[in-house]
Amino acid sequence: MTIPAAEITRTYGPFPGVEKVHGVSFDGANVWFASGDRLNALDTASGEVVRTIDVPAHAGTAFDGTHLFQIAEDRIQKIDPRTGSVLGTIPAPGKGGDSGLAWAEGSLWVGHYRERKIHQVDPATGKVLRSIETNRFVTGVTWVEGELWHGTWEEGESELRRIDPATGKGLDALAMPSGVGLSGMESDGAELFYCGDGSKSTLRAVRRPKRA
Repeated sequence: MTIPAAEITRTYGPFPGVEKVHGVSFDGANVWFASGDRLNALDTASGEVVRTIDVPAHAGTAFDGTHLFQIAEDRIQKIDPRTGSVLGTIPAPGKGGDSGLAWAEGSLWVGHYRERKIHQVDPATGKVLRSIETNRFVTGVTWVEGELWHGTWEEGESELRRIDPATGKGLDALAMPSGVGLSGMESDGAELFYCGDGSKSTLRAVRRPKRA
């Protein structure tokens, strides 16, 4: 089956002082992306980074409406975006093999890269509430209007995939251009996905397919 090409509407970056993008989230105004030693707030209109928070930021990023959550090696940090303070941490379910983070339904959803799973996690304790198996490496996770999407990136090819949250079965997919990485993804809650490139200092906006 031929996978339709992703419609990239805009490319952001490269960003000064950023080698790679590791995680992506959206707070309703700015896109936040992780770059190893800090979080960066991107104004999507101007394409400029308008704020940074110095905090370990090695993988997925999420926003619950008030706080940022950021994977740092084997833990998930809860961060006050107003002050940059780390308010607490919980263990990451993949014990360092985590790659993708989203907030939905009062839970964190954490991608477990090589295990090809997405875990629903209690944000207060880190307890895994359930796990969804998919048949691809997971490099980003997002929910939008009841749809669960994840990124995958294997052997130089990357895709955005919509899966059944009950079974993990693939329902839809968009192929990124050959050679383009995908590390971190987030919906804007409407018609766009923001996708990090784990091999470069860039972000891409991808149009979400319309439903009939």
